[in-house]
Amino acid sequence: MTAETTDIPPAAAAVPVPDEDRIDLRRLVTFLLMVLGMFMAILDIQIVSASLSEIQAGLSASGDEIPWVQTAYLIAEVIMIPLSGYLSRMLSTRWVFFISSGGFTLMSLMCGLSGSIGEMILWRALQGFIGGAMIPIVFASAFTIFPRSKMHIVTPLIGLVATLAPTIGPTLGGYLTEYLSWHWLFFINVIPGIIVTVAAFLLIDFDEPDLSLFHRFDWWGFLGLALFLGALEYVLEEGSGDDWFADETIVMMTAVTLAGGFLFFWRAFTAKEPIVRLDAFADRNFAMGSLFSFGLGIGLYGLVYIFPIYLSGIREYNALQIGETMMVTGVAMFLTAPIAGRLSQTVDPRLMMGVGFAIFSFSCWMMTRITADWDYWEIFLPQILRGISLMLCMVPVSNIALGMLPPDKVKNASGLFNLTRNLGGAVGLAIINTVLSNREDFHYARIAESVNGSNEAAQQTMIMLGDAYSSLGGGASAAALSTLTNLARREAMVMSLADIFVVLTLLFTGLALLLLFVQKPAPGGGGGGH
Repeated sequence: MTAETTDIPPAAAAVPVPDEDRIDLRRLVTFLLMVLGMFMAILDIQIVSASLSEIQAGLSASGDEIPWVQTAYLIAEVIMIPLSGYLSRMLSTRWVFFISSGGFTLMSLMCGLSGSIGEMILWRALQGFIGGAMIPIVFASAFTIFPRSKMHIVTPLIGLVATLAPTIGPTLGGYLTEYLSWHWLFFINVIPGIIVTVAAFLLIDFDEPDLSLFHRFDWWGFLGLALFLGALEYVLEEGSGDDWFADETIVMMTAVTLAGGFLFFWRAFTAKEPIVRLDAFADRNFAMGSLFSFGLGIGLYGLVYIFPIYLSGIREYNALQIGETMMVTGVAMFLTAPIAGRLSQTVDPRLMMGVGFAIFSFSCWMMTRITADWDYWEIFLPQILRGISLMLCMVPVSNIALGMLPPDKVKNASGLFNLTRNLGGAVGLAIINTVLSNREDFHYARIAESVNGSNEAAQQTMIMLGDAYSSLGGGASAAALSTLTNLARREAMVMSLADIFVVLTLLFTGLALLLLFVQKPAPGGGGGGH
C-alpha cells in the first residue's frame, strides 16, 4: 500500500481544479467590444429621430420621403434579428459578427456621404440589415460564454446598453447636429466600428462553423420571414399616418404580411432545418420573458417618441434642448445598473420585475396630469423613475427568458427574444400614433363645443386677443380666432398625451400581474459551462 502510494507523482496530486466560475479576461474584453457594436446598432435606431428636419434640408427630401431614413433601417433590422441565430450556427459567431460590424461601419460611412434621399434610404436599409445581427449575438454570447454565477455582472451591462442606447439617441443626435452637422450622426460610428470589426476577427473564438447548414438553408422560409416581418413593420410604421385600411398601400402590405406569415410559419413547422426555430416558445419562462420584452419595447420606444412630441410641439424645444431634458432618464439608468446587478444575485427576479413594472406604471400615472405648462422640473421625477424601472426590469427579463435554456438553443432564442422587443416598439408606436390622432380630434371637438358665443370665458379671451391684435385693423378678429383655435388644438394634444399615459399605466400594471405565471428560475441553470 505504501509503495503504491509513493508511486503517485507529487505533481499529479497538485493539479488545480479548474475554476468554472472564473471569467476569462480575454473573453471579457472581447465581449465588451461586442457590446460596443450592439450599442451602435441600437443607438442608430433613434439617433436620427431628433434631426430628421436637418437631414431633409440637407438632402432636399420631401416630407413623405424623410421618414424612410428611420423606417428603412427598422424594416431591414427586424428581418435580420431572428435570422442571426441560424447564420451564427452556420458561419460561427466570429465570422457573422465580423461581417455584421464591418458592414455596419461601411454603411454608416456611406450614409454620411449620401448626396440624395435615395442613396440615404438604400444605405440605411443595408446598415440596419447587416448590423442587426450584432444585437442578438451579444445576448446569446452572454449566456453561453460566461458562468451562470457571473450573470449579475454581465446582464446589467447588456440591459443597460439595450435601454440606454435608444434613450440617449435623441440627445446625442441633437448635440452632433447642433455643433457639427447631420453627417456626423453616421460618421461617429466609423472609428468604433473599425475597432469592433478588428477585435471580432482577432478575438472571437467561442464556437466553430457548421457549413453543412448552408446547403440546408431554407430559402422559402427566408422569403416568408422577410415578407412577413418587412411588411408588418411597414404597416405598423405607416398605418396610423395613412389612416390604416383606408389606404390601398396599407391594405396591400397587410395582405403581404399575411401571405409571408403563412409561408414562414409553414416552413418553420415542416422544414427539416428551419431558419428560425420556434421550439424555444415551448419553455414557459422564455414565452413569458418574450411577452415582457414586447411590453418593455412599447414602454421604451414609446416614451422616447412621446416626450419629444410634447417638448417640441407644446414647449417648442429645439433638438438640443430635447436631448438635454431626456438625458435624465439615461443618467438614472446608468446609476441603477450596478444596483440591479447586485439585487439580481439575492432577489427573486419575479419580485425585481414586479417592482420595476410598478415603478414604471407609477411614473406614467404621474404624467397623466400633464398640462401645457409643464417644463423640465415637472417631468424630472417621472423620467428618473422611468430610468430606474427600466433597469430593474431589463436585468431579470433576460435571465428569465434565456438563462434556463440549454446552450444549443440560446443563439436562436436570443434572436426571437430581441425581435419581440423591436416588434413591441413598432406596435407601441402604431398604437400611440393612432390614439394620439383619434383622441386629439375627440378632445378638440369637445373643446370646440364649449368654446362658443355663450361661453363667457371664450368671449373674454376673444376680446383680450382682439385688443392685442388691434394694430391689424380689420384682421384683428380673424387673428384672434386663429390664436384661439391654436390654443384649443394645443390643449387637445396635451389631453391626448395624458390619455396615452393612462393606457401605459394600465399596460404595465397588467404586466406586473402576469408575473404570477412565471416560474422562478433555478439558481444553477444556463450560462457557459453548464
